Amino acid sequence: MTTKVTRDQVFFAFQPELTPVAHVQQGEEVIMETHDCFEGQLKTSADLLDSLDWDHINPASGPVYIEGTKPGDVLRVDLLKMDVANQSIMVTLPGEGALGDQITEMETVVLKLDGDTVVYKDKVRVPKKPMIGVIGVAPASGSVPNGTPGAHGGNMDCTLVTAGASLYFTVGVEGALFGAGDFHAAMGDGEVVICGAETPGEFRFKAQVVDTLKGLPTPFLRNENLVAAIFSAPTLDEAASGATHAMACFLTEFVGLSVNDAGMLMSLAGELKFCQIVDPEKTVRFEFPVAVLEQLGFRMD
Repeated sequence: MTTKVTRDQVFFAFQPELTPVAHVQQGEEVIMETHDCFEGQLKTSADLLDSLDWDHINPASGPVYIEGTKPGDVLRVDLLKMDVANQSIMVTLPGEGALGDQITEMETVVLKLDGDTVVYKDKVRVPKKPMIGVIGVAPASGSVPNGTPGAHGGNMDCTLVTAGASLYFTVGVEGALFGAGDFHAAMGDGEVVICGAETPGEFRFKAQVVDTLKGLPTPFLRNENLVAAIFSAPTLDEAASGATHAMACFLTEFVGLSVNDAGMLMSLAGELKFCQIVDPEKTVRFEFPVAVLEQLGFRMD
């Protein structure tokens, strides 16, 4: 039997004291429903942000207790399938986001799905690309609001967090206490106006500890084409430096390259990209091709 976590089972901060809503075995498939980042409060273009209950922002479904996980373990979460609703919401808010200094009016836009495209104001179509904005595990101590990214994961808003990807987190507490939310039907890197196409969704995942990757700089991501080190920090310079150093650590400590080889191959084949530039901590990722890792004789897991 597959365990299902419904969207009414939510929390608003990653912390060790969370009560699990489900216990699952490693490798067991789980279905998780999610709200949009507004917990469904905005439904029409007349619903503006000044009507919002800000205590109900960025709900994450869960948490799920993964049996047999303990602090220091590296947990791999495989995203198997992902679906989003037929309607999404976008907003603007004066003073918020990368253009907050220029935006003077609140606006709410309702976007509809049409096949494999997201339709903006009946004028522009962009490809549907479901992704998860908030995803992670409980930290070893403290409480991190879901809107803030960090070493535990959280609101990284990384557009690579899609079906077919595997994410790696360092477990902070027994059971990991995994949760996720903040789906987008589509979003560009940067999340310039503090949102993508915000939508409810559902995804299927499984999680297990990978003993051979203990010490991996996490959060870390792998898909068919690349691996990515993800890093969040108060400034973009710090986040970029952190992601770059995390990838260098991976290439030297796990792939076995010298720091010179790692650096030159990162300059030759790597990509440094923004995830989001609007949260309390900024998030940057460093991508590196799987094809190059295979030439070096390295395979994840």
